[in-house]
Amino acid sequence: MSTHRHLHHHPLPAGTPVIEFDHGRPGSVTPDSPATDVMTDLRHTPAFTIEPDATANHALQKMMHAGVRLLLVTNSARHVVGLITARDLMGEKPVRAATENQIPRDAVTVAQCMVPQQHIEVLDYAEVLRSTVAEIVLTLRHSGRQHALVLETDGQPVVRGIFSAVRIGRQLGVELQSNGQMQSFAELEQAIAKV
Repeated sequence: MSTHRHLHHHPLPAGTPVIEFDHGRPGSVTPDSPATDVMTDLRHTPAFTIEPDATANHALQKMMHAGVRLLLVTNSARHVVGLITARDLMGEKPVRAATENQIPRDAVTVAQCMVPQQHIEVLDYAEVLRSTVAEIVLTLRHSGRQHALVLETDGQPVVRGIFSAVRIGRQLGVELQSNGQMQSFAELEQAIAKV
């Protein structure tokens, strides 16, 4: 005799929404929350990547479709060879690349606009584990960047996570304009000061 049972069906109530994906992070945080509460952990969330020979226009379309403002640029072995942000793609880099290489703007590649691997600075995952949200905001402001990559060095080094000033702002309850870097940090710091 089986100990298994069937489950009971119920009618779906009208107007039932689909639950929002929480990205594995708390919805709201405080400045004293652990930094990992605002880190996109690539062990649990797939990284958005692009190849260096893809066009800059394709990269921008991929960002818009995915709802992200940073792509990791990877080679065929999935090694990080650079990163590219929406700011890189919507700023002067593609125009400069087109002019310098005497090619049409729509032929500009990610490799011509990206931040190459040798210029990428990362945060250490072990230090991030001992840090707070406020410390990450101060770190981003000090670096003048909207994003920070997190490197885990336990064994083979891997990019473990990404911090985004815009995402941190949302989790702190501040809607940020993604184009004003210093304004964004000022708004983040005001949110931290209010708590």
